[in-house]
Amino acid sequence: MPSFKLDRMDRRILEEIQADGSISNLELAERVGLSPSPCARRMKLLYESGIISRQITVLDQKKVGLPISIYISVSLDHQSPKRLKNFDSKVTDWPEVVECSLITGSDTDYWLKVVMPDMDYYQKFLLDKLNQIEGVSSIRTSFVLRQVVQRTALPLNHI
Repeated sequence: MPSFKLDRMDRRILEEIQADGSISNLELAERVGLSPSPCARRMKLLYESGIISRQITVLDQKKVGLPISIYISVSLDHQSPKRLKNFDSKVTDWPEVVECSLITGSDTDYWLKVVMPDMDYYQKFLLDKLNQIEGVSSIRTSFVLRQVVQRTALPLNHI
């Protein structure tokens, strides 16, 4: 939770920068109806509070040669702290893994989202990397046929 209460102006600022992280302070101030100095102060507070953790550039996955998205469910033989730490450290180092979550509610321990240039690359990833992690007992793969929704912006309607 934020250390201070967000107001509607903060929400407007956050919505604008989620839509375009490269927007200048001057343009941001104009869009949200503030003068540049108060807008810059609010942005500074949003960074200092950790609400804005970083700014990134979103690339077109297909245009950079990564047309295949795959969801992989991984089960471990047991969830000991050592097994979990080992798995986490391995997948963290692999750039193909764009998301990894330890989950509950099923017999799957992890959900991974990976991006690949082709099936040969995926086969090598599966056999030479994922299957080699100590404690992995089951791997199930689901290929994305069509991306229906992909957002980077968080909903802020509650603010």
